[in-house]
Amino acid sequence: MNGIISNQIKAQFVKELIKKNERPDGRDFLEYRPISINRNVFENCEGSAVCNLGDTKVLAGVKIDLATPFPDRPREGMLSVGCEFSPIAHPTFQAGPPDERSIELARVVDRGIRAANAIDLTKLFVAEGKVLGVFIDLYILDHNGNLTDAAALAAMSAIKYAVVPKIDQDGAVYKLNREERHGKLPLGDDVVTSTFEKVNGSIILDASIEEETASSGRLTFGTTTSGMVCSAQKSGAAGFSLEEFDLLLDTALEKRKELLKLL
Repeated sequence: MNGIISNQIKAQFVKELIKKNERPDGRDFLEYRPISINRNVFENCEGSAVCNLGDTKVLAGVKIDLATPFPDRPREGMLSVGCEFSPIAHPTFQAGPPDERSIELARVVDRGIRAANAIDLTKLFVAEGKVLGVFIDLYILDHNGNLTDAAALAAMSAIKYAVVPKIDQDGAVYKLNREERHGKLPLGDDVVTSTFEKVNGSIILDASIEEETASSGRLTFGTTTSGMVCSAQKSGAAGFSLEEFDLLLDTALEKRKELLKLL
């Protein structure tokens, strides 16, 4: 009960500030918090990155191994994205199977990577019945809002700098040290996301967790190096007008330049 009351107070405080065209941390409505990315933080996986977006922190790890292709795509590699919400990241996160929030986050990141052809899966064929599988695991280490954009940046950084293990003619995979590994993944466009929240009728970018408690709707766009909008995700009850939709599309395309420089 105390948590519910606390969130209601936070939401009302944020809404009152938004009415005054202000945000709790003083940012403009369409401004990101400071972002930093650390790459290759673990040696025991093919690629890794930690994205710090304000006080939000997301770790992405990439494993590459042999896999059995899907029957309808026998010469195409596999891509899988999973997400774990660590209980130390936020009081509302529980240990156990993935909940709907972690499933949605993994799907949004997965959709952006696939739609942008960020990894050319057609070049991951090894032999009959054998392809390379790229497994991306996302770990939420600190949650202070806008997990989507932080997770997308961490995942893209991890795959962009991942290296492929050495594979012999029989398809056996050798996990060698980083310097001896075979090469990089076959990459296409880089992809980033921009996530907007509607609060008290106004729209803000990169909401903090306090601002998310006051949000009535969320819209995320995935954008690519080549200037394409490759994915979108809407959640929450609030609607977005055509004019708002167009404004957010233009904003996402503009913000992508800022985000892509980090990669």
